[in-house]
Amino acid sequence: MRKLHTLGRGVGWVVLAGFFMFFVTPILWLALAATKTQTQIVTEPPFSFGSLANVGAAWTNVLAFNQGAIVAWFGNSVLYSLGSVILAILVSIPAGYALAVGAFAGRRLILGLTLVSMVMPSAALVLPIFLELSAIGLVGTIWSVIVPLAFFPFGVYLTFIYFSTAVPRDLYEASRLDGCSEFGVFTRIALPLSKPMVALVAFFSFVACWNNFFLPFVMLSDSSMLPLPVGLALLAASSPDFNPTGLVSGAPIYRPEIAVATLVTTLPVLVGLLLAQRSVLRSSALLSGSVR
Repeated sequence: MRKLHTLGRGVGWVVLAGFFMFFVTPILWLALAATKTQTQIVTEPPFSFGSLANVGAAWTNVLAFNQGAIVAWFGNSVLYSLGSVILAILVSIPAGYALAVGAFAGRRLILGLTLVSMVMPSAALVLPIFLELSAIGLVGTIWSVIVPLAFFPFGVYLTFIYFSTAVPRDLYEASRLDGCSEFGVFTRIALPLSKPMVALVAFFSFVACWNNFFLPFVMLSDSSMLPLPVGLALLAASSPDFNPTGLVSGAPIYRPEIAVATLVTTLPVLVGLLLAQRSVLRSSALLSGSVR
């Protein structure tokens, strides 16, 4: 038995090491590619280090592309993501609470529609959303990106599961017996105890909004309004390395510049992950004394 246990642990470590290499290796290569020149990327070993001066030179070239378009793209991504996250939280948390503790007609139907919305490919919804927003004249505006991205059924279902299982029902009943209204139960009892869930919903919503490519690609035609993922595709299309027959910009855009721009696009997601994890760890102790 001890040998089997040791063998099982060894296999587990091998699998974990394989997953670690699978996910970390591309990120490591990308970070090191930003430190090299175009020639060094092709001729030197893939995991060799270049110099920080090459990073600065590549970033200067990226800033020169379309007169600093990447700065505008970054600001657009922040605007779209924060607006969508705020709206998603304002809708998802109350909706999940109502579905978890409420008893009203159509509750199961709403839960079923939420699950169906979760499993549907987001790209399949872009065309009907485009037609709807086109009918009311919102295509081409910031609201054509913010409002659809704020539709976050995964956040609703996640909140529903949390309020159904993690928060004791006795807390709700005790608050109602003390004369607290349903709105007061939500704001004074459920909401303070749901800080870990709010952090998770905010993080998942932020990642979904920040990385979304197809929706803003369809909704926006002005290049100055593009978010970073779409702008990164435009940057790559202007590089002779990735699009030899395409239009080449005045700025030299090659593999190092694409690597630097990709790192800039990825960095906010990593920061958001750290912030969400920290918030969850700080709030995890709330539930331990909730019944008391």
